[in-house]
Amino acid sequence: MTDRDLSHRLSYVLRHRPDAAGISLDAAGWADVDALLAGLDAQGCGVDLAQLEHVVDTNDKQRFELDADATHIRARQGHSVAVALGYTPLVPPEILFHGTVAAALPAIREAGLQKMRRHAVHLSADEETAARVGARRGVACVLSVRAGALHRDGGIFFRTENGVWLTDAVPPAYVGIDDSGIPARGRAD
Repeated sequence: MTDRDLSHRLSYVLRHRPDAAGISLDAAGWADVDALLAGLDAQGCGVDLAQLEHVVDTNDKQRFELDADATHIRARQGHSVAVALGYTPLVPPEILFHGTVAAALPAIREAGLQKMRRHAVHLSADEETAARVGARRGVACVLSVRAGALHRDGGIFFRTENGVWLTDAVPPAYVGIDDSGIPARGRAD
């Protein structure tokens, strides 16, 4: 199994379907590493602890984390199963960014950014990261989010260990899309 394949499999199991590998997550999203390795092995995905640690250490987005003694693992964000990750609310930067595709713009204009099947809306501190995220589903549109204003108006923000900003929703008034429907890059209008 390649590192990329393992990263995708871990995302699926640790974010959405732990039962697919015959494991369970605790309330904070942690899974037993030995149980995970056994579950992956039972599916024909022979992975050892060294490869698992390598993928955790080298994942470009640092999606996963191991506890101090490498006996438990979890995804840092992006869950569709119930977990309480335990992040502390923080004051966000004035502007954050969200990567999406043009087809999503009408819905975003109408309802803002919604968490959909995930636990939170994911935002980036820089345009480049948002562009990479948006490009996963086509040509990326990078939207600016007036996070500071939303926070002052009661929005709650969290930042994961790998720098992803999370919030429950971003109403349309805080999302920068100009009148042509083309995403506002780097500005909050």
